[in-house]
Amino acid sequence: MTRPPRALRRLPLLAALFALVAAVLAAPARGADGTGWWDPVARPAPDAAIGVTGAPFTGTDPQGRVRGFVDAHDHIMSGEAFGGRLICGRAFSEAGVADALKDCPEHYPDGSLAVFDMLTNGGDGRHDPVGWPTFADWPAHDSLTHQQNYYAWLERAWRGGQRVLVNDLVTNGVICSVYPFKDRSCDEMTSIRLQARRSYELQAYVDRMYGGPGKGWFRIVTDSAQAREVVRQGRLAVVLGVETSEPFGCKQVLDVAQCNRADIDRGLDELHGLGVRSMFLCHKLDNALCGVRFDEGSLGAAINAGQFLSTGTFWQTERCTGEQHDNPIGLVPAPAPVLDQLPPGVAPPPYAVDARCNTRGLTDLGEYALRGMMRRGMMLELDHMSVKAAGRALDVLESDSYPGVISSHSWMDLGWMERVYRLGGFVAQYMNGAEAFSAEARRTDALREKYGAGYGYGTDMNGVGGWPAPRGAGTANPVRYPFRTADGGSVVERATAGSRTWDINTDGAAHYGLVPDWVEDIRLVGGQDVVDDLFRGAESYLTTWGASERHRSGVNLATGTAAAASSTEWNPFVDLGAGRAVDGDGSSRWASGWSDDQWLRIDLPATTLVGRVTLDWERAHARAYRIEVSTDGAGWRTVWSTASGDGGLDTARFPAVPARYVRIHGERRATAWGYSLAEVGVFRG
Repeated sequence: MTRPPRALRRLPLLAALFALVAAVLAAPARGADGTGWWDPVARPAPDAAIGVTGAPFTGTDPQGRVRGFVDAHDHIMSGEAFGGRLICGRAFSEAGVADALKDCPEHYPDGSLAVFDMLTNGGDGRHDPVGWPTFADWPAHDSLTHQQNYYAWLERAWRGGQRVLVNDLVTNGVICSVYPFKDRSCDEMTSIRLQARRSYELQAYVDRMYGGPGKGWFRIVTDSAQAREVVRQGRLAVVLGVETSEPFGCKQVLDVAQCNRADIDRGLDELHGLGVRSMFLCHKLDNALCGVRFDEGSLGAAINAGQFLSTGTFWQTERCTGEQHDNPIGLVPAPAPVLDQLPPGVAPPPYAVDARCNTRGLTDLGEYALRGMMRRGMMLELDHMSVKAAGRALDVLESDSYPGVISSHSWMDLGWMERVYRLGGFVAQYMNGAEAFSAEARRTDALREKYGAGYGYGTDMNGVGGWPAPRGAGTANPVRYPFRTADGGSVVERATAGSRTWDINTDGAAHYGLVPDWVEDIRLVGGQDVVDDLFRGAESYLTTWGASERHRSGVNLATGTAAAASSTEWNPFVDLGAGRAVDGDGSSRWASGWSDDQWLRIDLPATTLVGRVTLDWERAHARAYRIEVSTDGAGWRTVWSTASGDGGLDTARFPAVPARYVRIHGERRATAWGYSLAEVGVFRG
């Protein structure tokens, strides 16, 4: 056997030496006093305690995947929103914890003017307004108007294993305008800009504790590769999102849009420039982009009143045509203080119990905004969209195989979940109590297994939603302090601040610092498997984000080609010929004669592989149809068919086959008219 040259024989030794050097360089640095890189050089004093000891885990698993939890939905800066006085307290203050964690001025001396507390939590709103150092009444799991995202509590969650946090910049102009206490403009985009700036200021605030720019654990990231590197280092990757009711000023008044395509382009460019990488197109109120999924109960009744104040119309409902449903409304009257805001003689209409779907879906402007997000590699938040809007959005995403879709806090119909996973999207569950969270995780476990997805949670802290109540000190399996983090490398004590101590067993999820305690509660209630799925969440979220960035739209081979049809509906004013379905203009269409057996044939420039066909139907759509291909225009082969077409935007996928001609063959109509297609797309795959 011939031996390799001496130089080559040295390569394994050199490789081993390089690996050793790399390992030494990558090892967490320790200070001269024995502290680690995770300990700040100087922390404000006094301050809330972190209560976690041990080195935060770094690096990736043996397969190169990042590790850690992801909170896909949080509102760090909502204290700056809604006019600045709805959420009391701030995430940080240069003047220290006592300044950051103090109540709103109007809550003194006893909370009797805590109007929003009364509306959202019942009672008279009375509470002890003192924050630091006693925290007698807040933060609490059922107090919706007090700061829960103090930076030290975020740090505790990071030290407890969280590695990705989506900071949704949030506000609502209507809530701001009707709330009596405010100290700034109600303009939504002005608030979004301010919250983005404050987020970067928080990053700089943490950096100063650790010795300068780039040295802190709180890292705002703008692409998935940057996020992966931050997580690999053991730090917290913070993604900026937007959840607001009138993005780019796109509200509607009496069903008339108050924005145009140029406004959308400018708005998306601005948000992308601020670092925003995910967003909701509508939230709480119908706008010029889409209809919303209703809130229910008394809160829904109040928001419906706000809908009228914003748009001049109340929510409109209809019977759902599919399995998915929006939330029921109209079962509870709006609170009197809310109704008092409406003009004299105006009241919400009655709603049929069996009509649970919003009549409004994704508008043309909304679809334009969605496609603009796709071009910029941004991720769509599907939650809060009405069933009609979400269904159309998924149709659009599927037609282009775009993976960037997120459900971040249980606000979509769960029947959409497999479509989200099939696209490569990501799903997180709202921060429910350990029992409910674990039960839902087990119910959907098979889907995650099928698609190889990790799981996430959406805390929605400071999103006025309510958080897990305590299971009680007398429960059979309480969280026992201290406990170890999910990776096993750190030890968690009870959270303390000033003279107050919080215990998940008796206080519930009172603030963000109790996220590690809540995860431990889930481990005890739901089992290690649920926590393991959550620990894969950061990797799964970043996989979706990275695929969105790398996505390139396929070339529509049909645009501008020759087309023919079995028939064309006669119209003296509009050309409805076959070529209108391949002219690249979604406002034109081909329409057939009014009978079942009709076809549209597309002649491609040359024989090529075809594996995907998209069909944008008008109301006159096919119930049953098939897609056929041919290389010579004579012999036809069926590659895809359905007998349950529901119109809208259909995407037919099939193993790629050579084709020169593609034919859409209608077998049975869904309406009394013929078949009508606005646009047909033919793609390689």
